[in-house]
Amino acid sequence: MRYWLFKSEPSTWGWPDQVAKGDAGEEWDGVRNYQARNYMREMTLGDRGFFYHSQKERAVVGIVEICAEAHPDSTTDDERWDCVDIKAVRRFERPVTLQQIKSDPLLAEMPLVKSPRLSVQPVSAEQWQVICAMGQTDPE
Repeated sequence: MRYWLFKSEPSTWGWPDQVAKGDAGEEWDGVRNYQARNYMREMTLGDRGFFYHSQKERAVVGIVEICAEAHPDSTTDDERWDCVDIKAVRRFERPVTLQQIKSDPLLAEMPLVKSPRLSVQPVSAEQWQVICAMGQTDPE
């Protein structure tokens, strides 16, 4: 299993929206960055990801799971763009803020810290465990 981070503006698509989609999940569509698209192409069923609220909140608020591997993004006819489907697994008991992440030396190499604009990012297994512990949330 691999781990990822999905950034979303909560005013556009927030954690409650994701939860409302249930086990069917929802396309993570509209991504128009080649690196983020390439990461989605690497994802496999059952991989887990952090659901991160950007903008004002800037915090990991939940865990999602890949429920459909990379396929054409339904929001465009341009064949270059793929997306995955994700479903909500559980909310974080305590959201973990970007400030908390930046203050932990174990997380200094995270793309969230080094390349904050990227909307889909890899997360190492160690980083996954650290952030779940910070959020008092079961990592499984």
